[in-house]
Amino acid sequence: MIAEMDDLLRQYLAWIKDTTTLREVDEWVEITTPHLDRHNDFIQIYVKRQDEGYLLSDAGYILGDLEMSGCSLKSPKRKALLNMTLNGFGVRLNNGALEVSASKGNFPLKKHSLIQAMLSVNDLFYLASPTVASIFYEDVVAWLDSHDVRYTPKVKFAGTSGLDHCFDFVIPRSKEQPERILQTITHPARDTAQTLVFSWIDTRKVRAPDSQAYAILNDSERHVSGEVIGAFKNYGISPVLFSQINAVTEELST
Repeated sequence: MIAEMDDLLRQYLAWIKDTTTLREVDEWVEITTPHLDRHNDFIQIYVKRQDEGYLLSDAGYILGDLEMSGCSLKSPKRKALLNMTLNGFGVRLNNGALEVSASKGNFPLKKHSLIQAMLSVNDLFYLASPTVASIFYEDVVAWLDSHDVRYTPKVKFAGTSGLDHCFDFVIPRSKEQPERILQTITHPARDTAQTLVFSWIDTRKVRAPDSQAYAILNDSERHVSGEVIGAFKNYGISPVLFSQINAVTEELST
């Protein structure tokens, strides 16, 4: 099983390298990644030299796109949620742009952190339009609190690849249950599933052998495909439709 996971990691990293393109734009280098945003467009970041290192930025794309789509992040609650998400990846907000500074030595890690922050913010507020009463992450928090589930939010783990991965909730081990790692997915799709699968494959060997991962899937607005559910099951992640989350109450709360 370990050899199989190592091979999958190598395949994933090779895919990232082979499907990434570069283009010079004035003083910046535009990096087009194979990761997809909510419009199924490739995520792009921009890099330029800064002092003895590099500045990496999304050029304001993620928050600008959300604002254009009617998702305002001006309320104190949403600002706090945004800041908590960015802090989990070590990414800062600067005049609407998501940014991170890097040195030559930690450039891959910082690039990974920025992309993961962009994907997380994009997914976090995907359905946060004026017609939606609450953000899905907040719905999951409310459910956990109402069922007295003990958890730590926004926990970062280092994977075997050397990359960091931020998970929404970690429920500590108890006498009855092992450590449980939960990730909310507002927009369950192939690429959001792929991102979580890689994060789990990369971190599971550094966690307790019996640690369990759960994908909490928002099915309030659309049907979650069998392909997405099957992908999670194939890699040892338990998919949980939010409409059926009460079925796992006992295993998460004990």
